[in-house]
Amino acid sequence: VQLVESGGGLVQAGGSLRLSCAASGSIFSRIAMGWYRQVRGNERELVASINSSGRTDYADSVTGRFTISRDNSKRTVALQMNDVKPEDTAVYYCVAGRLTVIPQRRVDYWGQGTQVTVSS
Repeated sequence: VQLVESGGGLVQAGGSLRLSCAASGSIFSRIAMGWYRQVRGNERELVASINSSGRTDYADSVTGRFTISRDNSKRTVALQMNDVKPEDTAVYYCVAGRLTVIPQRRVDYWGQGTQVTVSS
């Protein structure tokens, strides 16, 4: 499975941004997908995940602001980011796992990452 992110960039605090991830491979509908993020010097942290059944999980820090979704017909997963804050600034990675993407050690595939910068 190859993962390619798009949609990162610069956004003002309080604004919105949508990240997308395109996946290759015919097993997409059966695998878990998600987004992790990393601030330089810090460990990567889970932002959101969605399993093959559509169950979602979110980090407490983004609950109510971010929404993860998937389109199995297009083999894409998206992260809608609303009311963004400066502390959301990070490199965001699209991830996939055969069973789950939680915790990080269960991730099987990583995208190259896309930078999100939120200005105050």
